[in-house]
Amino acid sequence: MTMGKSLVIVESKTKTKTIAKFLGKNFKVLASVGHIKDLPKNKLGIDIEDEFKPHYITIRGKGPVLSELKKTAESVDTVFLATDPDREGEAIAWHIANEIRPKNPNIKRVLFNEITKAGVLRGMANQHSIDENRVEAQKARRVLDRLVGYQVSPILWQTIYRGLSAGRVQSVALRLLCEREDLIDAFLIEEYWSITAQLQRQTSDKMLSKLVKLNQKAPQIDNEEQAKKLVAELKKSQYKVVKVKKKKITKNPAAPFTTSTLQQEASKQLRFSTKKTMMIAQGLYEGIDSGKDGQVGLITYMRTDSTRVADEAIQGVREHIYVDYGKEYLPEKPRVFTTKKTAQDAHEAIRPTGMTRSPKAIKKFLSDDQYKLYELIWKRFVASQMEAARIEQTSIDISAEPEVKSKNTYLFRSTGSVYLFRGFLQVYEEAKEESDEPEENQTLPKGVTEGEDLSLLDLISKQHFTKPPARFSESSLVKELDSLNIGRPSTYATIISTLLTRKYADRQGRQLTPTELGRTVNGILVQQFPDIFNVKFTAQMEDELDKIEAGDKRFLKVVGDFYQPFGIALKAADDKKDEIRESLMEDAGEACPQCQKPVVLRWGRNGKFLACSGYPDCKFTKPLEEPEPTGISCPNCGKEMVLKVGRYGRFLACSGYPDCKTTSPFRLGIPCPKEDCKGDVVERRSKRGRTFYGCSEYPDCNFVSWYKPINTKCPNCGHQYLEERYTQAKGEYLRCPSCKTEYEVDMTKV
Repeated sequence: MTMGKSLVIVESKTKTKTIAKFLGKNFKVLASVGHIKDLPKNKLGIDIEDEFKPHYITIRGKGPVLSELKKTAESVDTVFLATDPDREGEAIAWHIANEIRPKNPNIKRVLFNEITKAGVLRGMANQHSIDENRVEAQKARRVLDRLVGYQVSPILWQTIYRGLSAGRVQSVALRLLCEREDLIDAFLIEEYWSITAQLQRQTSDKMLSKLVKLNQKAPQIDNEEQAKKLVAELKKSQYKVVKVKKKKITKNPAAPFTTSTLQQEASKQLRFSTKKTMMIAQGLYEGIDSGKDGQVGLITYMRTDSTRVADEAIQGVREHIYVDYGKEYLPEKPRVFTTKKTAQDAHEAIRPTGMTRSPKAIKKFLSDDQYKLYELIWKRFVASQMEAARIEQTSIDISAEPEVKSKNTYLFRSTGSVYLFRGFLQVYEEAKEESDEPEENQTLPKGVTEGEDLSLLDLISKQHFTKPPARFSESSLVKELDSLNIGRPSTYATIISTLLTRKYADRQGRQLTPTELGRTVNGILVQQFPDIFNVKFTAQMEDELDKIEAGDKRFLKVVGDFYQPFGIALKAADDKKDEIRESLMEDAGEACPQCQKPVVLRWGRNGKFLACSGYPDCKFTKPLEEPEPTGISCPNCGKEMVLKVGRYGRFLACSGYPDCKTTSPFRLGIPCPKEDCKGDVVERRSKRGRTFYGCSEYPDCNFVSWYKPINTKCPNCGHQYLEERYTQAKGEYLRCPSCKTEYEVDMTKV
């Protein structure tokens, strides 16, 4: 095979053919498939005594990839490192460069903000060296996260149970969920009432008017008795217009999407999880087959915190607005949006790569979810450069004068608004959180004048109750993290996915609720590390990482300043671990049947259970809940089998125990995939406590999988089941073991 004169290395295999087509036959394009180097999984991997030096090793399974990159680099003139244009991509480029430099020192760094021919050629024309400061910033984040994760997590293992994890940013997100839940728990619900009048003009026009002032103050009506007294007096009152106020306002469009705002709007409008949004956006960035244009990236890079847009893109969208919507929808000058101070501003906002590829024009080339997200990005970008909406707001104040002399004064108000010009709203309008109060609006009668008498048609008194703060949804949690400068937009999906996977939080509808385990973990972390796992400190660390990238601070200074107080807190927590563990044990109010010592509630891998306080001398334990019935009869005695959890995971046991000791593995309801095998897939646990899946006919059948099979056929190749998988980058997802296609977890519910 004749090699090209240049090698281009990207992260994803999906992009290789597209970029190779754009660059021509003199370029060979290969993929690193993400990171090639990382810290070891089985140890800390950081030399704390030697300036916190990380010990990087080749990631398991990446040896052949690295060998191919080295071999190809040796046979070309120049190597272009085109990994993703962010800190992670810079670190990947740095690791690759260190590996291939002995084979070929002629290495250049290039950035592709969009996978289009123009974007790729523009990137190749702007060659530069690897940004060492950006690499240092990523190294600092990785080292800080490893120091926290690998040194705090063992404290959770020794006080709750083994396998739990603490994360530098993840734990602060958990704290936000728990503190919101504490506010909800402490909230006192109070009753209040509102009064609304239905009024009529002499022209027969009607309008609703709400009581807004009672004796010159906001009305405070605490109960039905008070409401009835006021209604009785208001029924015998004269109503007159005392003030008519009209105001014209403009409503400007939102900026084009950043990673954070895309995740928020996709959650609210499309009901996508943050993880799903990022997976689909990755595919749109890397490229799809768009027919005559071939494989092409549809959006710019999707990990960005900037609202900046390239001049040529602004020109393209302005031409589109003029042609498709008309001159009146086009502002005189392009809109420029302010990027927040904490933004890195390394890339443009998320936008379509070309205005010729409208959502409708390429819909047939996209999946339903791809189309929905691309249309959302398209509309937001187009709207961002359109004219403002113009609105006329009207408020009418109405007095109610009781016929009988009264100490009370009443003021009602009717409000309404009409659009004089919809502007950008013709294309796009931001969604609201489900917890937001609905806006009250009505079309008011025209020509209402001050001094005009009105007739009372009806009075409506309504009972209300104060509401506690709303729980976070994925959208509102992302918004909160972004506003507090916690983590980076590219990490939000992973943070939320980790909280759910670790069972620190649950989804209740669209809300995120901390579990009892999550609140227990949070309690320990906040109590033992109050200065580490808090919003202010974590936000400061993000600023410090940004300063490393800007060249204003050095790695050793930032990590050293962090580790000094952290190390002290770590030592104190380690000294208290026995005390912490004992504080988590709750008296169950019963005596041990074996030794008569008190029975306590303890935590285990499968939740809380009852155990003797005399452990380890007495090993009595029993489940907190009764075993779950299965409806399956015991093959030996005929009694019902129940679902239990033991040292080696879930299993079926006879309810007649101890008279009948029959047990069988927990079956997933999936036939064994081995040909001519009549067994079922069962759940087992290894001696080291790791769950795996095998055949019920073992040892006659040797089928085994470390990944949980899901009883859903692969839509792509028809394979009889999918596997449940998890990575830190992607969170939970499904993968076909046959064709390797990946899917969202939610697809099993369709």
